[in-house]
Amino acid sequence: MRLNNDKYEIDNIDILELCGKYETPLYVYDTARMKEQFDKLMKSISYRNHKINFACKALTNINILKLFKSFGAGLDTVSIQEVMLGLRAGFAPQDIIYTPNCVSLDEYKMAVEAGVKINIDNISILEQFGHLYGDSYPVCIRFNPHIMAGGHGKISVGHIDSKFGISIYQMPLVERMVKANSMVVEGIHMHTGSDILDIDVFMQGADILYSVAKNFPQLKYIDFGSGFKVAYKADDISTDIDYLGEQISQSFANFCKEYGKDLTLMFEPGKYLVSDAGYFFVKVNVVKQTTSTIFAGVDSGMNHLIRPMFYDAWHEIENISHPLNKPRIYSIVGYICETDTFAYDRKIPEITEGDILCFRNAGAYCFTMSSNYNSRFRPAEVMLHEGKDYLIRERETFEDLLKNQIDVRF
Repeated sequence: MRLNNDKYEIDNIDILELCGKYETPLYVYDTARMKEQFDKLMKSISYRNHKINFACKALTNINILKLFKSFGAGLDTVSIQEVMLGLRAGFAPQDIIYTPNCVSLDEYKMAVEAGVKINIDNISILEQFGHLYGDSYPVCIRFNPHIMAGGHGKISVGHIDSKFGISIYQMPLVERMVKANSMVVEGIHMHTGSDILDIDVFMQGADILYSVAKNFPQLKYIDFGSGFKVAYKADDISTDIDYLGEQISQSFANFCKEYGKDLTLMFEPGKYLVSDAGYFFVKVNVVKQTTSTIFAGVDSGMNHLIRPMFYDAWHEIENISHPLNKPRIYSIVGYICETDTFAYDRKIPEITEGDILCFRNAGAYCFTMSSNYNSRFRPAEVMLHEGKDYLIRERETFEDLLKNQIDVRF
């Protein structure tokens, strides 16, 4: 998004006109930025046999999934419903990896029927799956390396208290189960969580996976997860993708030489690919001044964008209607009957009622975490592709709220 002649544009499309056409609140996605991020990550990895799987929990609109398929990506899924969306978007089953946690064996059975890659992250399911399928269906195993490469408690999942993955200290038990059930382990996996900053610590996790890999002679791939940090502010830091690509490519090549065959190096980014390609536009309903604060209340809330309340996430906020007004200090709040504060004490060009505000970095874990709380409708989604705007999800209506309710007569 850029300011051109006092007007904000994305891919030469006027934002205010776009908001007038589709109304607010509105999610907008720039596909050119997604392609740029995908290409940058692909080029950073010099090891010849590598694959990027889009972590679709970040943004599951089927048009976005089709877009990443056109880029040559695979798909990382965490539920059988995401598997079904991937298949509907045209992904071949072998290009989809299913990595759930705390689901029943029945859901794994459905994934087997779909023919996708299976990634198991707990001892109980590993044992049950082995009894049921033995050597007839290969699996990947997710290990918890017990490292913290960045982030905080809610977004770091590789620490010792995490529910994700099988502890590396349980390797002897894993080996016995695999051997007893004649299981074929075709892949191993780790994911340390979001906001990786310390690449050296991340590489320690890679070394742990290499040591684990030596116990499984039938591997085809190693999946290093993702969690690459993106910048949320102008002066924010992010994961050095080029350095990470250089380090992992060299270490992986060295490992494959020692292992005796070339494997596929896999990553599964979500936020890195779509976060700053997304924008969330809202309209200011009211400017309310109290004894200590000036609130700008907008036509949205935690029902549409919960990350600031849930993760204390920072989203840059801009006044699209009056970008050149003198700055004032505001707290941006929603219309939900909760303390749904998007931002405290932000310096934003002076806001008047009716202005359009933009939340940046709204492409990942924003619409996908939305709800109908307070019986509000979910917003529309628009995709900007090659200079054209496409409506890819209609705004909900009252009928959508009633769709699955049964009006019982009593």
